[in-house]
Amino acid sequence: MFIDPNFRRPLGVLRAMAVAITTSGVLIVSSVAATAQGRPDSFADLVDQVAGAVVNITTNTTVAAAGPGPNSGNPLEDFFEEFRDRNGEGMPDRPSRRGSALGSGFVISEDGYIVTNNHVIENADEIMIEFYSGTELEAELVGTDPNTDIALLKVESETPLPFVPFGDSEAMRTGDWVMAMGNPLGQGFSVSAGIVSSLGRELQGAYDDYIQTDAAINRGNSGGPLFNLDGEVIGVNTAILSPTGGSIGIGFAMSSNVVTNVVDQLQRYGETRRGWLGVRIQDVDPELAEAFGLEEARGALVTDVPEGPAKEAGIEAQDVILSFDGIEIDDTRELVRTVGGAPVDKAVRVTIWRDGETQTLLVTLGRREEAERAVPASSLDTPQDPAEVELMGMTVSTLTDELRTQLGLDEDATGLVVSDIDPDSSAYEKGLRAGDLIEEAGQIRVETVSQLEERLEEAREAGQKSFLLLIRRGGDPRFVALSLDEE
Repeated sequence: MFIDPNFRRPLGVLRAMAVAITTSGVLIVSSVAATAQGRPDSFADLVDQVAGAVVNITTNTTVAAAGPGPNSGNPLEDFFEEFRDRNGEGMPDRPSRRGSALGSGFVISEDGYIVTNNHVIENADEIMIEFYSGTELEAELVGTDPNTDIALLKVESETPLPFVPFGDSEAMRTGDWVMAMGNPLGQGFSVSAGIVSSLGRELQGAYDDYIQTDAAINRGNSGGPLFNLDGEVIGVNTAILSPTGGSIGIGFAMSSNVVTNVVDQLQRYGETRRGWLGVRIQDVDPELAEAFGLEEARGALVTDVPEGPAKEAGIEAQDVILSFDGIEIDDTRELVRTVGGAPVDKAVRVTIWRDGETQTLLVTLGRREEAERAVPASSLDTPQDPAEVELMGMTVSTLTDELRTQLGLDEDATGLVVSDIDPDSSAYEKGLRAGDLIEEAGQIRVETVSQLEERLEEAREAGQKSFLLLIRRGGDPRFVALSLDEE
């Protein structure tokens, strides 16, 4: 699969950056949104309605001469780089040079606030806005959110500017018509139309909620609006999936319901302030649901509770979060997005499943950005004498200082190590691998082989069909339910 060097999305999901001396990166997404409406005879009236609020964005950046510029990846630019290097001009001491790139955006208020993609203006020294009328204004950066690839700009105008409103992306349905506008390949204002191919797409980020569209999207359309038939912005064009680097009809626009929350925070604070619960979580599969006595496989299973709001409120590992602030939680993705969209310092009710019944706890949220900057502390460990046993297709050993070093574990890590595993075993099929650390068995912490064997025997005597393990790999905890019928 072709991956353009200017795109940073893995597996063919391409994120636009500066591409040529006159173009920049991401792709425009268009799809057709609205309720069940017939295809319009023409999009011309809609174009006339919204064109004045769509802008072209040109950025200028000072680039270190020895490194790749914003136009890296353009064949002509690569050729000139090679030519300069052959002639000794590619040395680190040669002067810095200026690079430029293009993208798209749209005005959201008459006083000059403009939305675009973060990667369109990233590292820019100068940002110029060109309006449909031909007017050009210099923009100031208000704030960015790399997590959703959204940036907010501001221009000063002597007269009120035409602007477009946001619509409700959740009202869109697969098959609705949409229209995209932008600056593809530096060709100036351009329109494309298509339908909503799918909703709720997740590409890479924790807060992803993309609208997929088959509207034509090309480089330079990054940051442009995706309209419904009422002229409302229901998405910001951000990425494409392509084996060639060009549009093949699989484009993605960040949904307006995510963007509006980000823009509101950037406008008020110049930065994002997302809610933080302070738990590590995983999805609940049918085996885990049975192990915990849940009627259906839904919710977010808490695997670890470090210091933070959740721990202060009494949430514990092995709790299953079923609802947050009145919103039913189906999986971890929904919980992350819901918590992230909640205000900092807000007290919310969290319904959990614990010991076969529901409980409701009151949690006062912290701020995720502050938590991510914190460095967790570690404590001393208690070494164990080596021991080993084979059970359920695994060879399990007690944790020693040597194994901690080999596995890159923290000094305070405790548990048992999977030193070997049978590829034909149920444990292997469930994702267990050599090097995994077993922290809990049967919902009780284990540090010796005898403790693990005792938990396993108790589960059999109790007639359990599955045996629950809490494992940790690369610092990430995860519950695994192994079938006892196959033992």
